Amino acid sequence: MADWNADQYLKFRAQRTQPAVDLAEKIGLANPETILDIGCGPGNSTAVLRKKYPNAKILGIDVSENMIETAKKTYPDIEFLLLDAGKDLDKLNRTFDAAFSNACIQWIPNHRALIPSMLSVLNVGGVLAVQMPMNYDEPIHQIIGRLAASDRWREKLGTPRVFHNLPQGEYFDLLAEHASDFTMWQTTYFHRMASHDAIMEWYSGTGLRPYLNALADEADRARFYKEVFDEVKQAYPMQENGEIIFRFPRLFFTAVK
Repeated sequence: MADWNADQYLKFRAQRTQPAVDLAEKIGLANPETILDIGCGPGNSTAVLRKKYPNAKILGIDVSENMIETAKKTYPDIEFLLLDAGKDLDKLNRTFDAAFSNACIQWIPNHRALIPSMLSVLNVGGVLAVQMPMNYDEPIHQIIGRLAASDRWREKLGTPRVFHNLPQGEYFDLLAEHASDFTMWQTTYFHRMASHDAIMEWYSGTGLRPYLNALADEADRARFYKEVFDEVKQAYPMQENGEIIFRFPRLFFTAVK
């Protein structure tokens, strides 16, 4: 899979950062000395942590070279490290008072092993705070999945998009087994979009990206993009003021080691 594009991702910085702000407010620690940002991306979520906890030593990690390079340039006073959280958390060789992950772990497989691994980097009493998209039932996700599985695209696309999220009840069971206390909740954000093009721009930075990357031919990429776009225009009605509601459900949880 091609590397992430920080510029594309940050076209909707405010909307993508708001869940990180909401999650950070639920960490519940007064003065954590050390914080790990798992899947820090271009550093926008890490900056949220720095603002809330200015005296903490914060480390942001991500598997994407482009994201880490952007984060280092944008926030030179924060430590960032290229690291695969799905495989190499134990290589950090240190523990933290809080571990934070905003819109990342849906890309990492085997959450039954990942969640205990994330808790393992915490000091006793430390807090793990996680947010992940849960938008499988939303129109754009359904449109892309249906088109990708159609006869005209299935062979060309294969299976480029894999969501690794578990059912919500399984997260409950995992946290009940491995944490001393935990809280779960879901929030649906109603993002205000100026146009259907804006929805496509948003998803081109995340959910649509693997499909476009899987198509080697530029004409195929343009054709698939247009087919998605045509259906998006039908699925998302325009409001009276000309804007479009882009609903985005997200699952949150905090857990204490």
